[in-house]
Amino acid sequence: MPIPDDVTGEEIDADVRQELMSLPKGLAEEVARNLVMVANLLDEEPEEAYAYSRIALRLASRVAAVREAAGFAAYATARYTEALAEFRAARRMTGSVELWPVMADCERGMGRPERALAMAGEPEVNKLDKAGQVEMRLVAAGARKDMGQAEAAVVTLQSPELASNSVQPWTARLRYAYADALLEVGRKDEAREWFAKALESDQGGMTNASDRLAELDGVEFTDAMTADAETEADAPVETAEAVETVTADEDVAEEKADETGEAAEAVVEAVETPAVEVPQFVEPVVAEKAADEPAEEKLSEEKSSDDKS
Repeated sequence: MPIPDDVTGEEIDADVRQELMSLPKGLAEEVARNLVMVANLLDEEPEEAYAYSRIALRLASRVAAVREAAGFAAYATARYTEALAEFRAARRMTGSVELWPVMADCERGMGRPERALAMAGEPEVNKLDKAGQVEMRLVAAGARKDMGQAEAAVVTLQSPELASNSVQPWTARLRYAYADALLEVGRKDEAREWFAKALESDQGGMTNASDRLAELDGVEFTDAMTADAETEADAPVETAEAVETVTADEDVAEEKADETGEAAEAVVEAVETPAVEVPQFVEPVVAEKAADEPAEEKLSEEKSSDDKS
């Protein structure tokens, strides 16, 4: 897989670089660059991180740091059986108990919470540092919940670390887990209080305590991106309806125009067509004039006779 040119391999921890010194220089550099890619992509693109981890594993399977990186990449992609195998291999190589909590969580992921709970009671837990012990407590509480023992999960999380007012890297996650456990057993008011405490200590945004608080308070959030997408999706429909309305209005206008035109034509025809009664009105006048002519001739003859006398 391609690796950006600005990734040199020098970015890895000094302890890992020390382990890679057992390899030839060129091979060590290539493995280091792949490990850097695993670290860079693990949170945002776990599948790609997993692919780079497989390359590093193929090149240097006898390096504990490589086995550990492969384990975390598998864990991030929910390949719990594979992750557990890699963590066990790394532990055999180093003898460290540092991976004990995540190994127990792999057992949970494989559907074996009772085995995870058994690991929480092993002597290895006493060898863990404070952060490791808190992590083990979180895994044990999760196993209790997996087994349907919600009340026992609440008790498991109660500890001096939970009661402490100091803020440590693990404080937000511990408080969040406790709030979630309280909510599951119906202690809503206490759960809200601990979600608020988790939010106060969550400096890196590791939890969604703010969302859980809003949910408890009945506050609903609208995703702006989703709202815009819905608006855009509705726009063509509205446009189509508008076009259909305009088209219908135009059809009505055309029909009215046709009716108006027909009415106008009818008026014009009525004006231009001669009235059929006009000749009948003229004819009597002409006939009356013709009837008067004999009377005028008779009067003329009588006048002529008188003159002769």
